[in-house]
Amino acid sequence: MPYEFVDELTVADIAFRAWGRDLVETFGAAADAVMNAMVEDLETIQPHDTRPLSVEHEALDMLLFNFLQELVYYKDAEQLLLRIQQLRIADDRKPYTLYATAVGERIDPDRHHMRVDVKAVTLHRFSLTQTERCWEATVILDI
Repeated sequence: MPYEFVDELTVADIAFRAWGRDLVETFGAAADAVMNAMVEDLETIQPHDTRPLSVEHEALDMLLFNFLQELVYYKDAEQLLLRIQQLRIADDRKPYTLYATAVGERIDPDRHHMRVDVKAVTLHRFSLTQTERCWEATVILDI
């Protein structure tokens, strides 16, 4: 899933742009970008634990925000690194609802080369926009 880290948006934090043909691809790419900000190689995260995720919000951008915050929460509360295996967004009525299955494992310093500790997703310059070709998210992570 496509994403890129963007150095010129922030000095002390980590910024990225994620995109996809639809909301599901964009949200999935953003989730991978959050994990990749913390872990050098996403392929080292093995699917030993499963967590169902469900978030809702009246606005699609805040749905993405809440979703990404859930990943940070599990990293902090349970020391879990999670990747999204299945993702569905009910966007036919408000509040919008996201259902996902996240799989991963506890942080293992011997296998997971950690880059930074993401503390939170910030609202600074946070956006989710639809263009003619795709959906695009811009996210800054507090580290």
